[in-house]
Amino acid sequence: MHSWPAPTVPALPGRGPQLRLYDSADRQIRPVAAGETATMYVCGITPYDATHLGHAATYLAFDLIHRLWLDAGHRVHYVQNVTDVDDPLFERAQRDGVDWRELAERETELFRTDMAALRVLPPKDYVAATDAIGEVIEIVEKTLASGAAYIVDDEQYPDVYFRVDATRQFGYESGYDRDTMLRLFAERGGDPDRPGKRDPLDALMWRAQRPGEPSWPAPFGPGRPGWHVECAAIALSRIGTGLDIQGGGSDLVFPHHEFSAAHAECVTGERRFARHYVHAGMIGWDGHKMSKSRGNLVLVSRLRAAGVEPAAIRLGLFAGHYRADRFWSDELLAEANARLHRWRSAVALPAGPDATDVIARVRRYLADDLDTPKSLAALDGWAADALEYGGHDTEAPKLVATAVDALLGIEL
Repeated sequence: MHSWPAPTVPALPGRGPQLRLYDSADRQIRPVAAGETATMYVCGITPYDATHLGHAATYLAFDLIHRLWLDAGHRVHYVQNVTDVDDPLFERAQRDGVDWRELAERETELFRTDMAALRVLPPKDYVAATDAIGEVIEIVEKTLASGAAYIVDDEQYPDVYFRVDATRQFGYESGYDRDTMLRLFAERGGDPDRPGKRDPLDALMWRAQRPGEPSWPAPFGPGRPGWHVECAAIALSRIGTGLDIQGGGSDLVFPHHEFSAAHAECVTGERRFARHYVHAGMIGWDGHKMSKSRGNLVLVSRLRAAGVEPAAIRLGLFAGHYRADRFWSDELLAEANARLHRWRSAVALPAGPDATDVIARVRRYLADDLDTPKSLAALDGWAADALEYGGHDTEAPKLVATAVDALLGIEL
């Protein structure tokens, strides 16, 4: 599967500082110790509806990480999946009277278009679940052989389940107690009441063939992948072990990321799937978290169709910290548009105040757990001084524009 065109990332003089990020498993901010090639796996969309601002906020957070790694001199191997075979997709396709494959391709293409418009750097590997069936089957075979997975005693639907106790460290990523796990498992796609399971928390790895659903042949019976094993299989096959970052929205911490990490750890024998687990906060609208099920969505494509500049969307989402749950509003967008206009007016001047300090501060703030509010405030200060007092440095406006482009992904 192809991703989307990459925007040009200009080079800044010097190198940015080492990145520090909050790790969900360790519950603290600590350095990201990436090698010459930094590696990142971020969970992609289930393509049954259009890209909303909650999606955009998540992918913009990891776009910042991508850009900061480049600024620090790393190469980046970024992988993202598309869950193009799943129950919500089938349900929406049936409701709309279209083929599920047609729906998946249409919404995936809209997502690509939105990401390109937002100037998000594309992943090196953009992988559909349906293109990774062989890798999934290999993991399921290994877990069955080791006893980490089992087939339920059901002649009609012999599904394969992963044992929640298959890894001794299960639960370290989320830190949740069992009652919380059970509640979230039921809310987020799990099936705790499935007859034949040995533990209500055991996670589906392979769903046996059902009437009207797509399926693929496998040694343990025809069927299709479970949700969590898809990401483990794609990450291991494209990046391998020693992943620097596993990322996504905070609603994926459990069960999705906990189980995808456990699947990978079970077959590789590693203590941790990723060195860092990074999660972005939720975006709300009209008093509630933005979600497809609730229907309170602000779609990127609709904002663009209404004439909203993608750069303003980026700035609006960067006004809050990436880990914070926060709300989108018309006022926030108006402030973002005003900020964009001020910055553009400042960098259009023939000269301005020296840019060395502001660029160093923006680099430092972003490297400190992606502190975009402080970064924007620093740039606001430079722009205010430039517009009010001018300056004598003819290179400063160009340098600031280059920094904003390279680090924040915003063309001035």
